[in-house]
Amino acid sequence: MSVFYKEESGIGFITFDQPDSKVNVLSAATLVSFDKILDDLKNKSLKALVIQSAKKDIFIAGADIKEIETITEENDAKSKAQAGQQVMNKLEDLPFPTVAVIDGAALGGGCELALACRYRVMTFNDKIRMGLPEVNLGFVPGFGGTWRLPRLVGLQQGLKMIVSGAPINPQAAFKCGLVDRLYPAVGLSERVREFVEQIAAEPGQRIFKPPVLKGLAGFLDQNPLGQSMVYKKTIESVQKATKGFYPAPLRAVDVIRKTKYLPREQALDIESSAFAQLAITPTSKNLVKVFYLAEKYKKLSVPGTEGIKPAGVVKAGVIGAGVMGGGIAQLLSNRGVWTRLKDINQEAIAKGLAAAYDIYAQAVKRRKAKPYEVAAKMAMITGTVDYTGFSDADIVIEAVVENLDIKKKVFTQTSQLVGPKTILASNTSSLPVTEMARVSKDPTKVIGFHFFNPVHRMPLIEIITTEFTSPQTLVATVEFAKKLGKTPVVVKDAPGFLVNRILLAYINEAGRILDEGGSIEQIDGFATRFGLPMGPFTLSDEVGLDVGVKVLHVLEAGLGPRFKPSQIFDDIGPKKLLGKKSGKGFYIHGRQRVVNEEVQSLIKSRNRASEQEAVERMIYIMVNEAAMILQEKVVDGPDAVDIGMIMGTGFPPFRGGLLRYADTVGIDGLVDSLEKYEARFQDGRFKPCSYILELKKNGKRFYS
Repeated sequence: MSVFYKEESGIGFITFDQPDSKVNVLSAATLVSFDKILDDLKNKSLKALVIQSAKKDIFIAGADIKEIETITEENDAKSKAQAGQQVMNKLEDLPFPTVAVIDGAALGGGCELALACRYRVMTFNDKIRMGLPEVNLGFVPGFGGTWRLPRLVGLQQGLKMIVSGAPINPQAAFKCGLVDRLYPAVGLSERVREFVEQIAAEPGQRIFKPPVLKGLAGFLDQNPLGQSMVYKKTIESVQKATKGFYPAPLRAVDVIRKTKYLPREQALDIESSAFAQLAITPTSKNLVKVFYLAEKYKKLSVPGTEGIKPAGVVKAGVIGAGVMGGGIAQLLSNRGVWTRLKDINQEAIAKGLAAAYDIYAQAVKRRKAKPYEVAAKMAMITGTVDYTGFSDADIVIEAVVENLDIKKKVFTQTSQLVGPKTILASNTSSLPVTEMARVSKDPTKVIGFHFFNPVHRMPLIEIITTEFTSPQTLVATVEFAKKLGKTPVVVKDAPGFLVNRILLAYINEAGRILDEGGSIEQIDGFATRFGLPMGPFTLSDEVGLDVGVKVLHVLEAGLGPRFKPSQIFDDIGPKKLLGKKSGKGFYIHGRQRVVNEEVQSLIKSRNRASEQEAVERMIYIMVNEAAMILQEKVVDGPDAVDIGMIMGTGFPPFRGGLLRYADTVGIDGLVDSLEKYEARFQDGRFKPCSYILELKKNGKRFYS
């Protein structure tokens, strides 16, 4: 049983409390129980019905995604949506006031349940997020959300929330009229009772109505001509953001437009049909799998370390006050960690502090933070040109220049000056952490902690272990990554670790395709049409060509000639073309970005690869490298590869991840293509590794 009813002083209370779970979800069984309670209540005479949760920081997290995942037939999907709609309609039609009391996340079906109530009250709980994120799973809301939300908060706000899938916090929910009252969590039940007495005195009346929009906002929301402009702009924005790969947001706009002036029953029939058609698509199935993958790694626990209590991190040191060091310091302070930022002189420290402040300033500009909050968090970062304040740090993160000799000197010196419990972490992107551990006073406390740039945006952290890293160090570092709001993936120390090793195989192959006579812009277009967020040459310019070539040489030294830089990377090295940071690379970065003809003119051959061949070579070489990583046990399974590539490089989620995409291609077809290219080039880079050949032999896939 997960739904409970009680009655006190003429007020009914329905409490959701799913047993053996930290969250409440609207499973089919839960909806049946809820429906029965509503049937029993419809003839009662109550002052009000209060709907609440017994879970900490959770109202209702949504519908049961596991049940949606198993749906394969459109009729089944529609009937499940209609069953949920009927329950919400029954709630909406109760003859007495209904109040949703929200003191935690109210997402998806949970938000739709709250929308079906006459009133919604919310606490100031920082963990509350309310919204309809269904489009992120490849379908539209199915329990009445597309019909109710725009009517409550207005067309523009409703479209924005549904199409983006982004939930909002309590202050934003109150401002847009989504909730009627905000209360402190302390004394909440008393305040809810007072609210019930207020609304009971004015039956059928709303104490607070959605805000009345005036001027241009009112015209756009309430005038048919204005509404058509809103739909047009929303569609343009969605098309630009999704590039046609994600059908759900556009379908949501279509549903809202069609149902804007329809009665409830007709509108919900259109909504359930759209939900049903989308929920069975491969895109939706892949996005659901990626959702589970992300949840798994957000909550990652290290096997074999059960019972080890992680050491908390309250104070940190960051060595190296460049853009990366400043970004790390900003992230730490934003998560409540006191941070000491070290560099060789005050000028360098000032640049690091400026880099941190710039990130906060952007948040203020976007209204994600207030100036007084920024002042308080910046005060948590202090600078030093020596190791003052490092002796009692819980963790020290090294973010100096990517040079092994320099990093070893830093670890040798730092390990002598910190306390016995201090974790020493390197932010290296490709250099061997083991070598840094060897020169440290206590190698068991050394670990890799690889952030991706920009630090405040990229969700992934690679945690690199060496043969010396203790379980206590690993557990503490994983928990720290989660405290920072990052998704950790644990990787054994090996050249390039996980993400850069696979990514550089792709970028280098793009270089070879260009060497053969390709076009910079055309090859980038092939990659983005596949679904990657940017092409290999755009990405190279963003990262910095000097950085990319340096990593290629590290990989070549550690893994062999398959990582020898393609001719184009060797050719542009002496020309000091660094990419975006120098204004020139494969592209010239000015007011408008254009191809750098100086680079394109270096290509003399005219043997251009077709789009199909180029995509196969760039993607399949990544798959083969990922399989070698699994073969070498650098990570513990295909899940780690896929989460790393999705969150570290933006590999298209709608394809489910690199190795799930390989399963879609089929192992037999993958091997045939690799062997075809190996026979053509005969340099070993396309030779199928034994891991893939074993899968083919046994009729298996990367995922069982």
